[in-house]
Amino acid sequence: MKAPAEYLNCPVFELTYPTGEAAESVPVVAYHDAVQAVEAALADAEKYKYLLMRALRRHAAQTEVTYPAPVATPSVAETDETPVWPLYPDMAA
Repeated sequence: MKAPAEYLNCPVFELTYPTGEAAESVPVVAYHDAVQAVEAALADAEKYKYLLMRALRRHAAQTEVTYPAPVATPSVAETDETPVWPLYPDMAA
């Protein structure tokens, strides 16, 4: 996988003030070049996603895992007789 800077195939300039002084070390690229870099990165991400999903499907097909049956828990019926306890008994008024 490429590093983010490897997607930029264009000149990168350093931001300067009108006086010629270097400003905060901020790289500057043209908008069109930035859009192309983002599109290339997204295309690579789709490719890697496809390869990863294919590998996961193959692995899942090779290693069939049987999961235990879920345990049935008794449910408390919500009626007027349902006990309610305070969360912090010391603070109860």
